[in-house]
Amino acid sequence: MTYVLGRGSLAKLTGVHPDLVRVVKRAIELTSVDFTVLEGVRTLATQRAYVAKGASKTMRSRHLTGHAVDLVPLVNGKPSWDWSWYHKLAPAVKQAAKELNVPLEWGGDWKGFPDGPHWQLPWDKYPA
Repeated sequence: MTYVLGRGSLAKLTGVHPDLVRVVKRAIELTSVDFTVLEGVRTLATQRAYVAKGASKTMRSRHLTGHAVDLVPLVNGKPSWDWSWYHKLAPAVKQAAKELNVPLEWGGDWKGFPDGPHWQLPWDKYPA
């Protein structure tokens, strides 16, 4: 089955680095799991709120500069927070990044604070 990004997902890519946008657009063509863009660019106020409630550990989030997106699998049309779906989505995103020669980090690979929805361009290749 072929999926497409909806208007809401495309709108949430506004202000996101063009290389990351290209990866997300290619990933939706490759994926076997539908997904939505939950968040792209984040305001400082939103980031502060996430840190305050423990949803984020840093005020240096790549979301603040347009270098990160959160992608959430859709299961029967609804967002899923079940890790098994993130592991099914990840190969498509990684393959898209590889095809486009865009270095990419997945929060699901982080050891200290794994973050399944989070994808970011690395600091060393894309300084803020």
